[in-house]
Amino acid sequence: MKTGTQHLYIPGPTNVPEAVRQAMIVPMQDHRAPDFGDLTMGLFRDLKTIFKTETGRVMMFPGSGTGCWEAAITNTLNPGDKVLMARHGQFSHLWIEMAKKLGLDVEVVDVAWGAGVPVNEFARILGNDRHGKIKAVFVTHNETATGVTSDVALVRRALDEAFHDALLFVDGVSSIACIDFRMDEWGVDLAVTGTQKGFMLPAGLGMVGVSPKAMAAAEKNTMKRCFFDFADMAKMNDTGYFPYTPPTQLLHGLRKSLDRMLDEGQDVTHARHRRLATGVRAAVAGWGLELCAEHPSLYSDTVSAIRVPAGVDARDVIKVAYDRYNCSLGSGLGQLNGKVFRIGHLGDLNEGMCLTAISIAEMSLAAAGAQIRFGSGVAAAQEVYAEPVARAVQRNAAARIAAE
Repeated sequence: MKTGTQHLYIPGPTNVPEAVRQAMIVPMQDHRAPDFGDLTMGLFRDLKTIFKTETGRVMMFPGSGTGCWEAAITNTLNPGDKVLMARHGQFSHLWIEMAKKLGLDVEVVDVAWGAGVPVNEFARILGNDRHGKIKAVFVTHNETATGVTSDVALVRRALDEAFHDALLFVDGVSSIACIDFRMDEWGVDLAVTGTQKGFMLPAGLGMVGVSPKAMAAAEKNTMKRCFFDFADMAKMNDTGYFPYTPPTQLLHGLRKSLDRMLDEGQDVTHARHRRLATGVRAAVAGWGLELCAEHPSLYSDTVSAIRVPAGVDARDVIKVAYDRYNCSLGSGLGQLNGKVFRIGHLGDLNEGMCLTAISIAEMSLAAAGAQIRFGSGVAAAQEVYAEPVARAVQRNAAARIAAE
Protein backbone atom coordinates (compact mmCIF):
# COMPACT_ATOMS: atom_id res chain seq x y z
CA MET A 1 0.00 0.00 0.00
CA LYS A 2 1.44 3.35 -1.03
CA THR A 3 0.98 6.14 1.46
CA GLY A 4 1.97 9.79 1.56
CA THR A 5 2.78 11.97 -1.39
CA GLN A 6 3.36 10.62 -4.87
CA HIS A 7 6.68 12.21 -5.82
CA LEU A 8 6.69 13.43 -9.41
CA TYR A 9 10.14 14.23 -10.82
CA ILE A 10 9.62 13.64 -14.50
CA PRO A 11 10.15 16.45 -17.03
CA GLY A 12 6.42 16.72 -17.68
CA PRO A 13 3.66 16.65 -16.80
CA THR A 14 4.93 18.63 -13.85
CA ASN A 15 3.46 19.37 -10.44
CA VAL A 16 0.37 21.56 -10.50
CA PRO A 17 0.35 24.20 -7.71
CA GLU A 18 -2.59 24.02 -5.34
CA ALA A 19 -3.72 27.53 -6.27
CA VAL A 20 -3.77 26.57 -9.95
CA ARG A 21 -5.65 23.36 -9.21
CA GLN A 22 -8.29 25.26 -7.25
CA ALA A 23 -8.62 27.85 -10.02
CA MET A 24 -9.73 25.08 -12.37
CA ILE A 25 -12.55 23.95 -10.08
CA VAL A 26 -15.23 26.13 -11.63
CA PRO A 27 -18.68 25.34 -13.00
CA MET A 28 -19.04 24.72 -16.68
CA GLN A 29 -19.68 27.94 -18.52
CA ASP A 30 -20.86 29.23 -21.85
CA HIS A 31 -17.83 29.69 -24.11
CA ARG A 32 -19.97 31.82 -26.43
CA ALA A 33 -21.17 34.15 -23.66
CA PRO A 34 -20.74 37.90 -24.26
CA ASP A 35 -18.24 38.21 -21.40
CA PHE A 36 -16.06 35.16 -22.22
CA GLY A 37 -13.43 37.49 -23.63
CA ASP A 38 -12.92 38.94 -20.15
CA LEU A 39 -11.02 35.73 -19.41
CA THR A 40 -9.33 35.03 -22.73
CA MET A 41 -8.08 38.41 -23.95
CA GLY A 42 -5.80 38.76 -20.95
CA LEU A 43 -4.42 35.27 -21.58
CA PHE A 44 -3.45 36.11 -25.16
CA ARG A 45 -1.80 39.34 -23.96
CA ASP A 46 0.20 37.73 -21.14
CA LEU A 47 1.28 34.76 -23.22
CA LYS A 48 2.97 37.20 -25.58
CA THR A 49 4.91 38.48 -22.57
CA ILE A 50 6.07 34.96 -21.72
CA PHE A 51 7.07 34.28 -25.34
CA LYS A 52 8.71 37.73 -25.46
CA THR A 53 6.99 38.84 -28.62
CA GLU A 54 5.37 42.15 -29.41
CA THR A 55 4.92 41.64 -33.15
CA GLY A 56 3.69 38.03 -33.16
CA ARG A 57 0.58 36.37 -31.79
CA VAL A 58 0.16 33.33 -29.53
CA MET A 59 -2.59 30.83 -30.28
CA MET A 60 -3.85 27.99 -28.11
CA PHE A 61 -5.08 24.70 -29.53
CA PRO A 62 -6.69 21.93 -27.48
CA GLY A 63 -4.08 19.19 -27.44
CA SER A 64 -0.40 19.02 -26.60
CA GLY A 65 2.79 20.52 -27.92
CA THR A 66 2.80 17.79 -30.56
CA GLY A 67 -0.46 19.15 -31.91
CA CYS A 68 1.15 22.55 -32.29
CA TRP A 69 4.11 20.97 -34.07
CA GLU A 70 1.57 19.84 -36.65
CA ALA A 71 -0.20 23.20 -36.68
CA ALA A 72 3.08 25.02 -37.33
CA ILE A 73 3.97 22.76 -40.24
CA THR A 74 0.58 22.48 -41.93
CA ASN A 75 -0.09 26.23 -41.85
CA THR A 76 3.20 27.50 -43.22
CA LEU A 77 4.76 24.86 -45.48
CA ASN A 78 3.74 23.04 -48.63
CA PRO A 79 4.03 19.36 -49.54
CA GLY A 80 7.50 18.68 -50.91
CA ASP A 81 9.11 21.71 -49.25
CA LYS A 82 12.68 21.10 -48.16
CA VAL A 83 13.42 21.65 -44.46
CA LEU A 84 16.56 21.36 -42.36
CA MET A 85 16.45 19.45 -39.06
CA ALA A 86 18.86 17.82 -36.61
CA ARG A 87 18.32 14.54 -34.78
CA HIS A 88 19.98 14.47 -31.38
CA GLY A 89 17.31 13.01 -29.09
CA GLN A 90 13.91 11.38 -29.05
CA PHE A 91 11.85 14.54 -29.45
CA SER A 92 13.87 15.96 -32.32
CA HIS A 93 13.53 12.49 -33.88
CA LEU A 94 9.74 12.54 -33.47
CA TRP A 95 9.55 16.00 -35.05
CA ILE A 96 11.52 14.70 -38.03
CA GLU A 97 9.17 11.74 -38.38
CA MET A 98 6.14 14.05 -38.30
CA ALA A 99 7.65 16.28 -40.98
CA LYS A 100 8.21 13.25 -43.21
CA LYS A 101 4.67 11.95 -42.66
CA LEU A 102 3.29 15.35 -43.63
CA GLY A 103 5.11 15.19 -46.96
CA LEU A 104 8.12 17.43 -46.38
CA ASP A 105 11.54 16.80 -47.90
CA VAL A 106 13.64 16.58 -44.74
CA GLU A 107 17.40 17.07 -44.74
CA VAL A 108 18.50 15.48 -41.47
CA VAL A 109 21.79 16.13 -39.71
CA ASP A 110 22.40 13.26 -37.28
CA VAL A 111 24.58 13.98 -34.27
CA ALA A 112 25.21 12.16 -31.00
CA TRP A 113 22.36 11.99 -28.48
CA GLY A 114 23.86 14.36 -25.96
CA ALA A 115 25.03 16.93 -28.48
CA GLY A 116 23.23 20.15 -29.30
CA VAL A 117 21.93 21.51 -32.58
CA PRO A 118 24.92 21.43 -34.99
CA VAL A 119 25.01 25.15 -35.70
CA ASN A 120 28.20 25.07 -37.78
CA GLU A 121 26.82 22.34 -40.03
CA PHE A 122 23.55 24.21 -40.35
CA ALA A 123 25.52 27.32 -41.33
CA ARG A 124 27.44 25.37 -43.98
CA ILE A 125 24.26 23.89 -45.45
CA LEU A 126 22.44 27.22 -45.45
CA GLY A 127 25.40 28.97 -47.01
CA ASN A 128 25.43 26.45 -49.87
CA ASP A 129 21.68 26.75 -50.45
CA ARG A 130 22.08 29.57 -52.93
CA HIS A 131 18.67 29.09 -54.53
CA GLY A 132 16.72 29.08 -51.26
CA LYS A 133 15.42 25.52 -51.57
CA ILE A 134 15.31 25.16 -47.78
CA LYS A 135 12.04 26.69 -46.62
CA ALA A 136 12.39 26.15 -42.89
CA VAL A 137 14.96 25.34 -40.21
CA PHE A 138 13.77 23.38 -37.17
CA VAL A 139 15.43 23.69 -33.75
CA THR A 140 14.66 21.67 -30.65
CA HIS A 141 15.53 24.30 -28.06
CA ASN A 142 15.54 21.90 -25.12
CA GLU A 143 15.88 18.21 -26.01
CA THR A 144 14.01 16.67 -23.09
CA ALA A 145 15.32 13.16 -23.73
CA THR A 146 18.98 14.11 -23.29
CA GLY A 147 18.87 17.18 -21.04
CA VAL A 148 20.44 19.39 -23.71
CA THR A 149 19.66 23.05 -24.41
CA SER A 150 20.74 24.42 -27.79
CA ASP A 151 21.46 28.03 -28.71
CA VAL A 152 18.60 29.35 -30.85
CA ALA A 153 20.26 32.74 -31.23
CA LEU A 154 23.24 31.12 -32.98
CA VAL A 155 20.94 29.41 -35.46
CA ARG A 156 19.33 32.78 -36.20
CA ARG A 157 22.80 34.22 -36.75
CA ALA A 158 23.61 31.41 -39.18
CA LEU A 159 20.45 32.20 -41.14
CA ASP A 160 21.21 35.92 -41.20
CA GLU A 161 24.85 35.49 -42.19
CA ALA A 162 23.78 33.26 -45.06
CA PHE A 163 21.17 35.87 -46.06
CA HIS A 164 18.68 33.02 -45.93
CA ASP A 165 14.94 33.59 -45.79
CA ALA A 166 13.90 30.23 -44.31
CA LEU A 167 11.35 30.19 -41.50
CA LEU A 168 12.75 29.38 -38.07
CA PHE A 169 10.74 26.79 -36.15
CA VAL A 170 11.52 26.20 -32.45
CA ASP A 171 10.29 23.42 -30.19
CA GLY A 172 10.11 25.16 -26.81
CA VAL A 173 7.94 22.58 -25.06
CA SER A 174 10.32 22.10 -22.13
CA SER A 175 11.97 25.52 -22.27
CA ILE A 176 9.40 28.30 -22.67
CA ALA A 177 8.31 29.65 -19.25
CA CYS A 178 11.34 27.97 -17.62
CA ILE A 179 14.50 29.26 -19.28
CA ASP A 180 15.32 32.30 -21.36
CA PHE A 181 13.36 32.41 -24.61
CA ARG A 182 13.17 35.50 -26.85
CA MET A 183 10.89 35.06 -29.82
CA ASP A 184 11.29 38.50 -31.37
CA GLU A 185 14.96 39.02 -30.57
CA TRP A 186 15.93 35.61 -31.96
CA GLY A 187 13.74 35.99 -35.02
CA VAL A 188 11.69 32.88 -34.27
CA ASP A 189 8.78 32.41 -36.67
CA LEU A 190 7.00 29.44 -35.05
CA ALA A 191 7.49 28.69 -31.34
CA VAL A 192 5.74 25.66 -29.87
CA THR A 193 5.05 24.72 -26.25
CA GLY A 194 2.39 23.16 -24.03
CA THR A 195 0.72 23.63 -20.67
CA GLN A 196 2.08 20.56 -18.89
CA LYS A 197 5.63 21.70 -18.25
CA GLY A 198 6.73 25.23 -17.32
CA PHE A 199 3.15 26.47 -17.26
CA MET A 200 2.38 24.11 -14.35
CA LEU A 201 -0.94 22.83 -15.70
CA PRO A 202 -2.35 19.49 -16.80
CA ALA A 203 -1.76 18.52 -20.40
CA GLY A 204 -4.46 19.67 -22.78
CA LEU A 205 -3.42 22.97 -24.34
CA GLY A 206 -0.77 23.43 -26.97
CA MET A 207 0.52 26.93 -27.61
CA VAL A 208 2.18 28.30 -30.71
CA GLY A 209 3.78 31.69 -31.17
CA VAL A 210 3.46 32.90 -34.76
CA SER A 211 5.46 35.74 -36.30
CA PRO A 212 3.99 38.10 -38.91
CA LYS A 213 6.21 36.37 -41.49
CA ALA A 214 4.70 33.00 -40.57
CA MET A 215 1.16 34.40 -40.67
CA ALA A 216 1.88 35.70 -44.17
CA ALA A 217 3.16 32.27 -45.19
CA ALA A 218 -0.06 30.72 -43.87
CA GLU A 219 -2.07 32.82 -46.31
CA LYS A 220 -0.28 31.28 -49.30
CA ASN A 221 0.50 27.70 -48.36
CA THR A 222 -1.42 24.74 -49.75
CA MET A 223 -1.05 22.01 -47.16
CA LYS A 224 -4.42 20.69 -46.00
CA ARG A 225 -5.58 21.36 -42.45
CA CYS A 226 -8.87 22.03 -40.70
CA PHE A 227 -8.80 21.87 -36.91
CA PHE A 228 -5.35 23.50 -36.81
CA ASP A 229 -6.07 26.31 -39.26
CA PHE A 230 -4.38 29.56 -38.20
CA ALA A 231 -6.82 31.77 -40.11
CA ASP A 232 -9.87 30.35 -38.35
CA MET A 233 -8.19 30.53 -34.98
CA ALA A 234 -6.83 34.06 -35.41
CA LYS A 235 -10.18 35.42 -36.58
CA MET A 236 -11.98 34.10 -33.50
CA ASN A 237 -9.15 34.88 -31.07
CA ASP A 238 -9.27 38.53 -32.06
CA THR A 239 -12.64 38.76 -30.31
CA GLY A 240 -11.72 36.47 -27.40
CA TYR A 241 -13.29 33.28 -28.73
CA PHE A 242 -12.31 29.97 -30.33
CA PRO A 243 -13.64 28.31 -33.49
CA TYR A 244 -14.58 25.24 -31.45
CA THR A 245 -15.09 24.29 -27.80
CA PRO A 246 -12.06 25.26 -25.68
CA PRO A 247 -11.04 23.49 -22.43
CA THR A 248 -12.43 26.27 -20.25
CA GLN A 249 -11.19 24.86 -16.94
CA LEU A 250 -7.63 24.84 -18.28
CA LEU A 251 -8.03 28.47 -19.31
CA HIS A 252 -8.95 29.39 -15.73
CA GLY A 253 -5.91 27.45 -14.50
CA LEU A 254 -3.73 29.20 -17.05
CA ARG A 255 -4.90 32.56 -15.73
CA LYS A 256 -3.68 31.65 -12.23
CA SER A 257 -0.47 30.12 -13.58
CA LEU A 258 0.36 33.22 -15.60
CA ASP A 259 -0.35 35.41 -12.57
CA ARG A 260 2.17 33.38 -10.56
CA MET A 261 4.82 33.59 -13.27
CA LEU A 262 4.40 37.30 -13.85
CA ASP A 263 4.43 37.99 -10.10
CA GLU A 264 7.68 36.06 -9.75
CA GLY A 265 9.18 37.77 -12.79
CA GLN A 266 10.70 35.92 -15.72
CA ASP A 267 14.30 36.67 -14.78
CA VAL A 268 13.68 35.30 -11.30
CA THR A 269 11.95 32.22 -12.72
CA HIS A 270 14.92 31.52 -14.97
CA ALA A 271 17.37 32.03 -12.10
CA ARG A 272 15.37 29.66 -9.89
CA HIS A 273 15.46 26.95 -12.52
CA ARG A 274 19.19 27.46 -12.98
CA ARG A 275 19.79 27.22 -9.23
CA LEU A 276 17.75 24.05 -8.78
CA ALA A 277 19.39 22.46 -11.83
CA THR A 278 22.85 23.33 -10.54
CA GLY A 279 22.12 21.45 -7.33
CA VAL A 280 20.97 18.36 -9.23
CA ARG A 281 24.07 18.49 -11.42
CA ALA A 282 26.26 18.77 -8.31
CA ALA A 283 24.56 15.65 -6.96
CA VAL A 284 25.33 13.73 -10.15
CA ALA A 285 28.98 14.70 -9.85
CA GLY A 286 28.89 13.69 -6.17
CA TRP A 287 27.76 10.21 -7.21
CA GLY A 288 30.64 10.00 -9.67
CA LEU A 289 28.23 9.73 -12.60
CA GLU A 290 27.90 11.69 -15.83
CA LEU A 291 25.14 13.56 -17.58
CA CYS A 292 24.05 12.65 -21.08
CA ALA A 293 24.76 16.23 -22.23
CA GLU A 294 28.23 16.32 -23.75
CA HIS A 295 29.38 19.68 -22.39
CA PRO A 296 28.41 22.04 -19.54
CA SER A 297 27.43 24.69 -22.11
CA LEU A 298 24.62 22.34 -23.16
CA TYR A 299 23.27 21.50 -19.71
CA SER A 300 19.53 21.94 -19.45
CA ASP A 301 18.05 23.85 -16.53
CA THR A 302 14.79 21.92 -16.79
CA VAL A 303 15.84 18.26 -16.94
CA SER A 304 18.95 16.22 -16.26
CA ALA A 305 19.49 12.91 -18.08
CA ILE A 306 21.85 10.85 -15.93
CA ARG A 307 23.94 7.99 -17.30
CA VAL A 308 23.97 4.92 -15.06
CA PRO A 309 27.22 3.00 -14.41
CA ALA A 310 28.20 -0.01 -16.49
CA GLY A 311 26.29 -3.09 -15.40
CA VAL A 312 23.34 -1.09 -14.08
CA ASP A 313 20.04 -0.89 -15.93
CA ALA A 314 18.39 2.50 -15.62
CA ARG A 315 15.01 0.79 -15.90
CA ASP A 316 15.74 -0.93 -12.58
CA VAL A 317 16.53 2.43 -10.97
CA ILE A 318 13.21 3.83 -12.17
CA LYS A 319 11.27 0.72 -11.08
CA VAL A 320 12.74 0.73 -7.58
CA ALA A 321 11.98 4.43 -7.19
CA TYR A 322 8.38 3.90 -8.24
CA ASP A 323 7.62 0.62 -6.46
CA ARG A 324 9.52 1.16 -3.23
CA TYR A 325 9.57 4.92 -2.78
CA ASN A 326 6.41 6.08 -4.60
CA CYS A 327 8.52 8.30 -6.84
CA SER A 328 8.40 8.80 -10.61
CA LEU A 329 11.73 9.46 -12.32
CA GLY A 330 11.96 10.01 -16.07
CA SER A 331 12.85 7.07 -18.26
CA GLY A 332 15.44 6.85 -21.00
CA LEU A 333 13.82 7.25 -24.41
CA GLY A 334 14.72 5.67 -27.73
CA GLN A 335 18.34 4.60 -27.90
CA LEU A 336 18.87 5.80 -24.33
CA ASN A 337 16.38 3.30 -22.87
CA GLY A 338 18.06 1.52 -19.97
CA LYS A 339 21.10 3.79 -20.18
CA VAL A 340 19.82 6.94 -18.47
CA PHE A 341 17.20 8.03 -16.03
CA ARG A 342 15.99 11.60 -15.85
CA ILE A 343 15.20 14.06 -13.07
CA GLY A 344 12.87 16.83 -14.14
CA HIS A 345 13.52 20.06 -12.24
CA LEU A 346 11.06 22.47 -13.80
CA GLY A 347 7.82 24.19 -12.96
CA ASP A 348 6.53 24.43 -9.39
CA LEU A 349 9.63 23.20 -7.58
CA ASN A 350 11.91 24.11 -4.70
CA GLU A 351 15.13 22.96 -3.03
CA GLY A 352 13.46 20.50 -0.67
CA MET A 353 11.70 18.78 -3.56
CA CYS A 354 14.96 18.47 -5.49
CA LEU A 355 16.71 17.05 -2.42
CA THR A 356 13.94 14.47 -2.14
CA ALA A 357 14.44 13.47 -5.77
CA ILE A 358 18.19 13.19 -5.23
CA SER A 359 17.91 11.13 -2.05
CA ILE A 360 15.42 8.70 -3.61
CA ALA A 361 17.59 8.43 -6.71
CA GLU A 362 20.57 7.56 -4.48
CA MET A 363 18.68 4.74 -2.78
CA SER A 364 17.29 3.48 -6.08
CA LEU A 365 20.71 3.52 -7.74
CA ALA A 366 22.16 1.51 -4.85
CA ALA A 367 19.30 -0.99 -5.00
CA ALA A 368 19.89 -1.40 -8.74
CA GLY A 369 23.55 -2.27 -8.13
CA ALA A 370 25.39 1.04 -8.41
CA GLN A 371 28.22 1.72 -5.98
CA ILE A 372 26.79 4.87 -4.44
CA ARG A 373 27.76 6.32 -1.08
CA PHE A 374 24.59 7.39 0.67
CA GLY A 375 24.44 11.13 1.19
CA SER A 376 27.06 11.95 -1.43
CA GLY A 377 24.63 13.50 -3.89
CA VAL A 378 22.45 15.06 -1.22
CA ALA A 379 25.45 16.73 0.43
CA ALA A 380 26.73 18.08 -2.87
CA ALA A 381 23.33 19.59 -3.66
CA GLN A 382 23.04 21.01 -0.17
CA GLU A 383 26.29 22.88 -0.71
CA VAL A 384 24.68 24.57 -3.71
CA TYR A 385 21.33 25.28 -2.11
CA ALA A 386 22.80 26.50 1.19
CA GLU A 387 25.25 28.92 -0.43
CA PRO A 388 22.99 32.02 -0.49
CA VAL A 389 21.90 31.30 3.08
CA ALA A 390 25.51 30.89 4.18
CA ARG A 391 26.44 34.20 2.57
CA ALA A 392 23.56 35.91 4.33
CA VAL A 393 24.66 34.46 7.68
CA GLN A 394 28.21 35.66 7.06
CA ARG A 395 26.98 39.16 6.19
CA ASN A 396 24.86 39.31 9.31
CA ALA A 397 27.74 38.11 11.46
CA ALA A 398 30.08 40.68 9.94
CA ALA A 399 27.50 43.40 10.53
CA ARG A 400 27.17 42.40 14.19
CA ILE A 401 30.94 42.44 14.65
CA ALA A 402 31.20 45.84 13.00
CA ALA A 403 28.42 47.17 15.21
CA GLU A 404 30.19 45.96 18.32
